[in-house]
Amino acid sequence: MTSIRFVLRGEHIALDALLKATGLVASGGEAKQVIVDAQVRVGGHVDTRRSAKMRSGHLCALGDDHVLLCPPMDPAP
Repeated sequence: MTSIRFVLRGEHIALDALLKATGLVASGGEAKQVIVDAQVRVGGHVDTRRSAKMRSGHLCALGDDHVLLCPPMDPAP
């Protein structure tokens, strides 16, 4: 089981892009396949929308691996 904290760069990231950025999948094609195959859960519910907007506070899971999305970090003054 892997637990990842992912810091957003903006307001949101697409679900397929999140899976690639965190290394839970190796490619966009693999991301599409696991999403279409209903293997991805968002907030405990299956989500089959590749472009679902993942925002701060969302919890995404693929198998036993979990990703918690965190708000963008404030730039240093």
